[in-house]
Amino acid sequence: MTRSPPGTRAEYRAFYPVTTRWADNDPYGHVNNTVYHAWFDTAVNRFLIVNGLLELGASRVVAVMAENFCRYHGEIAYPDDVTIGIRVARLGTSSVRYESAAFREGADSASAEGYFVHVYVDRATMRPVPIPAEVRAALAGIVA
Repeated sequence: MTRSPPGTRAEYRAFYPVTTRWADNDPYGHVNNTVYHAWFDTAVNRFLIVNGLLELGASRVVAVMAENFCRYHGEIAYPDDVTIGIRVARLGTSSVRYESAAFREGADSASAEGYFVHVYVDRATMRPVPIPAEVRAALAGIVA
């Protein structure tokens, strides 16, 4: 199986810094795989909040995780400074596929890349609904 090379910062559209913590390192001396998923989720939700598209306790329509994946290219360890890049790879009627990458400070190539799919649902019924127009417009701005 041929492995694709790591993505670069230029391939992503929005960026958010994250701070590694001592507790993020696992017994192997690098950031545990679960932390990357949390970083990716945090960056996307930060994008939504900063753009006024998500009010954590009040939004009638919310996005729930339907699928996720991560591929690792290089190690990150505490106390590395990290930036998470995000982009939209697919914008459907009620779902969006985000792609994310973790970059060590000063690195142009990703240490890890992943994706996840959010499905927009009505908070009360948890049934899929179309992505709200204002959310769709903002997401269109970070389509790769």
